[in-house]
Amino acid sequence: MKTAIIHEWLVNYAGSERVLEQIVKLYPEADIFTVCDFLPEEERGFILNKKTTPSFIQKLPFAKNKYRSYLPLMPSALRQFDLSGYDVIISNSHSVAKGVRKTHSQLQVCYCHTPMRYAWDLREQYLKESRLNYGIKGMIANYILDELRDWDNKTAQQVDHFVTNSHYIKDRIRRAYAKRAEVIYPPVDVNSFPLNENKDKYFLTASRMVPYKKMDLIVEAFKLNGLPLVVIGDGPDLEKVKGKAEKNVEFLGFQKDSALREHLQKARAFIFAAEEDFGILPVEAQACGTPVIAFGSGGVTETVIPLAGLEEGTGNLSSGSDAAPTGIFYDEQTISSLNKAVRIFQSVEGKFDPAAIRKNAERFGVERFRTEFREFMEEKIEDFF
Repeated sequence: MKTAIIHEWLVNYAGSERVLEQIVKLYPEADIFTVCDFLPEEERGFILNKKTTPSFIQKLPFAKNKYRSYLPLMPSALRQFDLSGYDVIISNSHSVAKGVRKTHSQLQVCYCHTPMRYAWDLREQYLKESRLNYGIKGMIANYILDELRDWDNKTAQQVDHFVTNSHYIKDRIRRAYAKRAEVIYPPVDVNSFPLNENKDKYFLTASRMVPYKKMDLIVEAFKLNGLPLVVIGDGPDLEKVKGKAEKNVEFLGFQKDSALREHLQKARAFIFAAEEDFGILPVEAQACGTPVIAFGSGGVTETVIPLAGLEEGTGNLSSGSDAAPTGIFYDEQTISSLNKAVRIFQSVEGKFDPAAIRKNAERFGVERFRTEFREFMEEKIEDFF
């Protein structure tokens, strides 16, 4: 079967690229199509140093740094790809990749990280962050997003099978597209995050500094509780978040993978406040044997086994299941809710078992993803052809 892989844009190695990496390894002879490809030569190893076919957006002014600004043109860019010579199309999509042109004789499987966020659930947030939530510009932006949402829904109907990264996003796909999706959790390289049972005194959080990550909430909570917090990451909100900190909070900025891994291994607990589609960092923390204190919504509810009965001082370490707990959830994205969870953690901290936490993370390894995705594709190809 001649196979084409469609990916949104290649500019770095992030969450969706981890899935792309494994798909390319499963189908090394496949051709890759993308809106634009600005990946440096020295960083192309994860796609086996393959050449790609980019769209016309690649050559537009300032596309290297402003490719997202060309979002309204991306549907047209993708529709211009000639995929008529391919039997199987695999789209790796969090925005527009599934919208390529196909025929009824071609099988399309879409690994959907999420329906297009800015056109569906998170529209208001994106418009506010872009300062496009008022005036003439706001009207134009809303019109464009309405058109994109209609296009997004229409192209979803041509997908033969959806695969997604969590039951949380499976439900979003059902609501947005009225389509069923199979959950295959994304690959997490747990072998690169070895278990460490000797923990330090600090708590850790790490993320890109953007509003929905709620890094300011975490910093403000630790400003009140006075406990040592290490913060890794940079982004547009960095100075704003720094401005809310006291001396007990240490900012390290961007760190290489080796430094992040070392901090994850030694932290007392990893603090997480975002509502994510899946959430790779909480799994990496658990691979190190580090418990997670997280807002109990989104994909993290599928990767962390929570402490049952959040009652301060009870000493109870039951998870409500046969598996040992690997973290604590808090109910609201508020300072008080997070700090209550931190106090509960302190009261039972010594009873968390790093080896059991590590074992839970191993459920999300790379080989598991490759096996499940390969078997899924073999079944769908056999049924289709």
